[in-house]
Amino acid sequence: MDTHPEYAGGQYVLPPLPYACSALEPLIGEETVRLHHDKHHAAYVAGANAAAEALREIAAGRKDASLTPLYAGQLAFNEAGHILHTLYWNNMTPAPKSGPPAELAEAIRRQFGSFEGMMLLFRTTAVNVQGSGWSLLGLDPASGELQIAGVEKHQCGAAPGFAPLLACDVWEHAYYLGYKNDRAAYVENFVKLINWEDVGRRYESARRARR
Repeated sequence: MDTHPEYAGGQYVLPPLPYACSALEPLIGEETVRLHHDKHHAAYVAGANAAAEALREIAAGRKDASLTPLYAGQLAFNEAGHILHTLYWNNMTPAPKSGPPAELAEAIRRQFGSFEGMMLLFRTTAVNVQGSGWSLLGLDPASGELQIAGVEKHQCGAAPGFAPLLACDVWEHAYYLGYKNDRAAYVENFVKLINWEDVGRRYESARRARR
């Protein structure tokens, strides 16, 4: 698995979907996936590249330095959106397994008491994110243990160094065509598509990186 498919040749890039746009039907429709990936995700890629270039221009003295906070904020927003969307696509599969691999399953049991308990927290967090954002399962940078985080927008809410492993997008563009305002129904069907093998690989990689 390419651990950084979202950046190449000095630019942020839009990775192709790991499956056809229709592959997640009927739980997530083809039109939703196509618009979400080709339009919304692509816009974050373009925004991140534009903001990064503007900051390079400022550093080289070709743009007004007073614009730095504007472009730094745009880079944080767009890059975080790009990274989380790349994670989101790979976190889903048309042929999901029933649960996480052994090492991740044990870590979930140790931290949350049970897989069912962790999933209750994950789903409830997703449904209750205020406005637009994400529910994330990730590795806490301080304890090295698993943690659930509710993130507003893309970049607001997780601790610095938090390593996301599983991401549920609850921006309306992720579900509105199929579910209208019923976010809870979308979340219930998202969890049926989770690619636990991908989440498990990310957990092992994050643990190795922390050692």
